[in-house]
Amino acid sequence: MNDVSPLQFPTDFPVKIMGRDTPEFHTAVKDIVTRHAAPFDSLPVTRQPSSEGRFVSITVTVKAESREQLDALYRALTSHELILMVL
Repeated sequence: MNDVSPLQFPTDFPVKIMGRDTPEFHTAVKDIVTRHAAPFDSLPVTRQPSSEGRFVSITVTVKAESREQLDALYRALTSHELILMVL
């Protein structure tokens, strides 16, 4: 496997996180992103609710300093039980 990333760091990198629109989901996303990137409230964030309002997609753009940072963020997000999908 080639560990060379096509990305040039640092870079702004959007991460889309999907789950049920619950306070617990929003808290989990905020805590994980803050732990791996920057204070959540300081980052560009967009929210898109599903048509029936049960689910939400949160896109947060992080300043990625390395491939390792992005990998750690992705692993933390995808391993959380309240997060359904990460793109």
